[in-house]
Amino acid sequence: MENDFASAIFNSEKHKPLAWFLKQKYRLSALPPDMSDTMINMKILRKCEGELENSIKCRCAEPCSTEDYINAMEDIITRTIIGKTWTIIPMESKMIPKIYREDRRPEKPFLKCNKCGSTSHLNSTCTKNMNINEVQVIVEVQCTEEK
Repeated sequence: MENDFASAIFNSEKHKPLAWFLKQKYRLSALPPDMSDTMINMKILRKCEGELENSIKCRCAEPCSTEDYINAMEDIITRTIIGKTWTIIPMESKMIPKIYREDRRPEKPFLKCNKCGSTSHLNSTCTKNMNINEVQVIVEVQCTEEK
């Protein structure tokens, strides 16, 4: 029993929190019968990984019952990523087609002069200054011929 308890480390992917915690409690209560429940719970929590152990201890006050520890453990495992191991899932290798130069967007946007419509220059350097607000006055000169 002692060897089974010593080798049992909680893994959230392999064990369910309720079954694992109760199994460890029964193992510990069979060994030294004079241990208190809080001492048994603390020994069981040491078998969890570091982050999981600390988060359970922070969630529960020190004189806690076994049910409170189990509820906190299940809540932490289901709601957070604490206690879960990171595994790399191999993805299928997919060939990404090469993007050729003509398929890409042009590096410079298509610019043209708003005044004359030419693509060789912009508004600030346009030689055809068209004054939009200026009113062109057409003056007709009348010539009268005197004879």
